[in-house]
Amino acid sequence: MKNLSHLDGAGSVRMVDVGDKSVSRRVAVAEAVLLVGEEVMTAIQDGQSPKGNVYETARLAGIMAAKRTSELIPLAHQLSLDHVEIELEPGADRIRIVATASTRAATGVEMEALAAASVAGLTLYDMLKAISKTMTLTGIRLLSKSGGSSGDYRAKEPSP
Repeated sequence: MKNLSHLDGAGSVRMVDVGDKSVSRRVAVAEAVLLVGEEVMTAIQDGQSPKGNVYETARLAGIMAAKRTSELIPLAHQLSLDHVEIELEPGADRIRIVATASTRAATGVEMEALAAASVAGLTLYDMLKAISKTMTLTGIRLLSKSGGSSGDYRAKEPSP
């Protein structure tokens, strides 16, 4: 088993020292899916959401979450982000959220992308809960990452 990077010699939790790592361009893409049902999707399409433009609010919340990830995840490094993008893909009964984050740093940007997708989904839930309380935020996962010493990663498509 590989040494655990977030534990010191005594087994205490620690922040990993990335000071000797090379700075490189790093990009991560994450997704989440909010299952809302057809009734909610119809309300959104008809402009009947009681809290206004759900998509733009969720997009801004996702960007803000990426920028504040180190305040939410205890051992995450504070990163200067070059770009964060939130794409919202409405379906018949769901909204797929895809978050992309990029930086030039000595550590990865996966947590920022995951935080962005998650918070955008939670924001959609908050804005739509007056219509339905049966929504489910699911499928939060890393789709891809590039850069850094561990190399590139691309998730396999989930089983149907």
